[in-house]
Amino acid sequence: MPNEHCLIVHAAGRQLDLLRGEASRIAKGKQINWWTDRAEVGTRFCFEDVGAKEAFALTCDNFGVRCRDG
Repeated sequence: MPNEHCLIVHAAGRQLDLLRGEASRIAKGKQINWWTDRAEVGTRFCFEDVGAKEAFALTCDNFGVRCRDG
């Protein structure tokens, strides 16, 4: 998809489920789409808006989850 803004997150299990819920909440608030893909290491969370990506990165930091651009 064009204009995708992605982060690769290093989480698993319940923590990953929690992050999916947060990604959904952020995207719904901004009225945009989001999706996940498998990455070589971790899970790639992609958003249609850079602001949503930045908000999700802050969420990851708040939960102590490592993430990087991807």
